[in-house]
Amino acid sequence: MTGSSGGRVGPKSTIFGERGVASSQHRVVTEVMIDTMRSGGNAVDAAIAGCMVQAVVQQDMTNHAGTVTALVHDAATGRTHELNSGGTIVPGLPRFAPVPMGKGLYAAAPGTPIAVIPGFMPGMKALHERFATTPWATLCAPAVGWAEEGHEVSSFEHLVMAQTVDFFLYTESGRRHFTPDGHLPQVGDRWASAELAETMRKVAAEGPDHFTTGEWAQQFVARANALGWPVKPEHMTDIPPRWTEPYTWEHRGHTVVQQSPPERQGVFCRIVLGMLEELDVVALGHWSESAESLYYLAHALRRAAAETGFVNDPLVFGDASTAMASRELVAGFARVLREAKPHTDLTEHVQLTRGLPAMAASGASTQPAGSCELSIVDEHGNWVQMMNTLQGSGIPGEVVGGVPMVGSHAMNSLASPIEGWHTGGGRVRSILSNTMVLRDGTPWLALGSPGNVHCTVPQVLSNILDFGMDPYAADDAPRCLPYADDHTISVESRIGPEVATGLARMGVLVNPLPTYDYHMGTYQVSWRTADGVLHGSTGPRREGMAAGY
Repeated sequence: MTGSSGGRVGPKSTIFGERGVASSQHRVVTEVMIDTMRSGGNAVDAAIAGCMVQAVVQQDMTNHAGTVTALVHDAATGRTHELNSGGTIVPGLPRFAPVPMGKGLYAAAPGTPIAVIPGFMPGMKALHERFATTPWATLCAPAVGWAEEGHEVSSFEHLVMAQTVDFFLYTESGRRHFTPDGHLPQVGDRWASAELAETMRKVAAEGPDHFTTGEWAQQFVARANALGWPVKPEHMTDIPPRWTEPYTWEHRGHTVVQQSPPERQGVFCRIVLGMLEELDVVALGHWSESAESLYYLAHALRRAAAETGFVNDPLVFGDASTAMASRELVAGFARVLREAKPHTDLTEHVQLTRGLPAMAASGASTQPAGSCELSIVDEHGNWVQMMNTLQGSGIPGEVVGGVPMVGSHAMNSLASPIEGWHTGGGRVRSILSNTMVLRDGTPWLALGSPGNVHCTVPQVLSNILDFGMDPYAADDAPRCLPYADDHTISVESRIGPEVATGLARMGVLVNPLPTYDYHMGTYQVSWRTADGVLHGSTGPRREGMAAGY
């Protein structure tokens, strides 16, 4: 390798590659992707091999029954393609939520994940059929090997599993898989799964159809039927993966390419960055040092979240994405925010009603943790930025063939980042992070992350495109959540005391998050500098490794 950086949670350095680069949240995954390209595979080959092994060694974050989305830039044609292969709600199937999350065995409760048809393996098939150059079985070989031999459990993996394993304790299959001897695998243990290894051997031999029409699909249908969900074999292929044109927009002379509706990331980012430009936040200074900038940023994130509740699948609903991100409307949002800003010192109000505006405490974020992002560039100029995630995976709480599933948190709510409809055949709305930035039609930057992506992607993009930070510094910088209804801004506690004091004057209390909050994501990034050299990085908030060759 030309260079590699990463592994444990904490600071990391950027790497460069003469021929290609890859970045992921796990050392094994990055090494598999680099080895795949060194052996003659392209970026899509590396992505498939990486996803397959990632769902073996990072079951705290992803699985083989979840969701896959991707942006693929094909150097041969100069076009960028979008793949959406999330877990799907099949029209006519009743809402099924077997895992109670503490409400009583198999009793549905509000907010309980619902069962969906898996999208991971159909997405792998779609990628392989369209762009891959390496045989399927070859790409599956690392996943087979690591499932058989097991991987060493890290401290971060154990932390996340300890926080989430209760979800699987309601099912016999979940208990058997995650607590094989009555306890979670401990830090340093080698965790293998004979059942998952057998499934990986079969999918390597039979192809991805093993999960849609083959033995695993039959086991899935049988388990669902036994629990009372009337899934039929034909439902497993009712809604195939979708290739489409990505959402493309311009900002400060850059072409930004992101996921299109029903994904809402592109529209969300366009509203936020448009508002920040209208408010001239760059002149005010970065939000880690300026109370006014942080105030504007948090409100812009809140506004974008509210507006993009209207984003749904254009095959079922009207597509208002152009209207809601129009320059005139975004300028209006910014004008309202500027003119509504307080002009009286409200510090005393904050002190009387909420306490002193201090950054002493450290509050923990309660946002979702799962998902894995991959960033890959090969020597031919092909780029892949993709997500594989446990969200949208099968029957919540069940494990079939060694594959754990968590279902989907899709709700019928304008306020929910994930929304799905039980008729019409539309895909679930979500907000995943796949992003590329082009110059003259060619990518120079690709990035994405798990963890609160709805609000962190625009912050990282603004750091790079507005404030001119290099990609790793843009990832490292403090991040915040959207402005809350109780006039609180939750932000990583690396802002200066003058920022908290300045916000108090505007009637805002700071809720300090951990200095580096892993729920706020860690970015997998690839970029090419003006001298033509490829670089890659992974962020400090989680484990991960970037490497070049």
